[in-house]
Amino acid sequence: QVQLVESGGGLVQPGGSLRLSCAASGISFNSYAMAWYRQAPGKQRELVATITSAGNTNYPYSVKGRFTISRDNAKNTVYLQMNSLKPEDTAVYYCNAKYYSVLDYWGQGTQVTVSS
Repeated sequence: QVQLVESGGGLVQPGGSLRLSCAASGISFNSYAMAWYRQAPGKQRELVATITSAGNTNYPYSVKGRFTISRDNAKNTVYLQMNSLKPEDTAVYYCNAKYYSVLDYWGQGTQVTVSS
């Protein structure tokens, strides 16, 4: 049974930082590309960061320079370090594991709220 369990969300003030974690089980973690997405109320889910099985990363302009994705294959865990948070970063953040276009799994999401 595949499980992706996110943690680390919460309430933070503008300019603050949070680190999200996603622990994976039931997959050959080091073979999967991992990603973080987010979805704000009334908006479509959007890609926040990706990391390939080889460790290559990519970010959209909206978070580049503020967010960092990393992975620890020994712990089957992917992280999202979020710095300089803005109110517009408020959303539910989801972890995604993808094996080419064949297999695709999602976590349950963790809420991030940026507010003073």
